[in-house]
Amino acid sequence: MEKPNEKSRDLFPGALEIMILESLRQHPSHGYALVQHIQERSNNLLQVEEGSLYPALQRLLKANLVTADWTISPSTNRRVRIYQMTRAGLRHLDQEISSFDRMLEGIQMVLGPARRSASS
Repeated sequence: MEKPNEKSRDLFPGALEIMILESLRQHPSHGYALVQHIQERSNNLLQVEEGSLYPALQRLLKANLVTADWTISPSTNRRVRIYQMTRAGLRHLDQEISSFDRMLEGIQMVLGPARRSASS
């Protein structure tokens, strides 16, 4: 059990993969750009660590949901691995978003009446 003043930053299983795929739907990116995109889109509420990002990218590669190619970054002149979503990744993302929406709807139904009663 966490202490009252500590906030857990853990995501539900698969959340990071969904956010990576959604980011890649916008445009192919390298790892650092994915981290930046997720942090910016979440107003810095979500902090993605390399120790979580790269294993998630490897799982997506292994599942053929993304592909990766090495290239030279024009801004840094260094080798970077650019990740791109596959068609299977797009289908998977759409299914996961639909499933998440249903789960969130159910959670809101459970929490909704109690929160309305408490604020009255």
